[in-house]
Amino acid sequence: MDYRAALIDETKAFGDLIGTADPATPVPTCPDWTIKQLFRHVGRGNRWAAQIVADQRGQPLDPREVPNGKPPDDPDGAVEWLNDGVRLLIDSVAAVGAHTPVWTFIGPKPAQWWIRRRLHEATVHRADAAIALGADYQIGPAVAADAIDEWLERVVAESATGTATSERPLGRDQSLHLHATDDGLGTAGEWTITGGDDGIAWSHEHGKGDAALRGTAKDLLLAIVRRQSAADGNIEVFGDTAVWDGWLARTPF
Repeated sequence: MDYRAALIDETKAFGDLIGTADPATPVPTCPDWTIKQLFRHVGRGNRWAAQIVADQRGQPLDPREVPNGKPPDDPDGAVEWLNDGVRLLIDSVAAVGAHTPVWTFIGPKPAQWWIRRRLHEATVHRADAAIALGADYQIGPAVAADAIDEWLERVVAESATGTATSERPLGRDQSLHLHATDDGLGTAGEWTITGGDDGIAWSHEHGKGDAALRGTAKDLLLAIVRRQSAADGNIEVFGDTAVWDGWLARTPF
C-alpha cells in the first residue's frame, strides 16, 4: 500500500466531510468533543507528528508547542491548513529519511511509522465525523484491513509483559478470531489473536478462536475501535461472547 497517497486521500475526504459542518455539532463517539475539536485534533496531530520527525525527537512533544497548531477560522483556510499538515509530515519523513528512528508512544520507530499512524487516525476520525453528521461512511477493504493490523500492533505493544495479566485484553490461552468477508483480501482479511504469558500476539493465520467475528473489514474495524457495536455492523459473533466483551473493555478507545 502507498501510505503517503492513502494519507493524502483520507485526509482530503475527512476535510471534505467536516469542513463546512457546524463546528458546534457534538461527536457522540468522542465524548465531550465537538466537530471543531475533532477537526483541530486531526489537523494538529499531523503537524505534531511532522515536528517530531523533523526534529528527530527521542522524547515526546507537547502538542501545545506545535507551530501553527490551530486552524484559521474560515472553512476554506481550515481545510487548506489540514491538508498542508499532511504535506509537512510527508516532507519531513523524506527529509530525515524513512528509516530514521524517532519517538512514538509505543517506543522508537522509523520516521515513516508516523505516516501510517496518521493515515489510520484519519480513517477512524472520519468515521467519528460521519456518525456525528449522519453521513455515509465508506472505506476500501484493503485500507480497513490495514487499519486493523496497525491497531493490533498497538495493542500488542501496550499489553507487553509489564501490563498486569488482569488488564490484558485476552487472558492466558484465550483467543479471538476476526474474519473479513470482503472479496479479494485473502489472508489479509483474517486475524487470530491469542493471549499468553508475555502478553498478546496475533497473526493472519486462519484459526478458531474462543470468540469469532465475521463481517466486512470496515465493520470489523469500527467494532474493534468501539465506533459501532457488532450488532449495528451486522457482524456475526460466535463462541464465548464474554471473551469479545472483555477484549473491548481492555483495549484502547
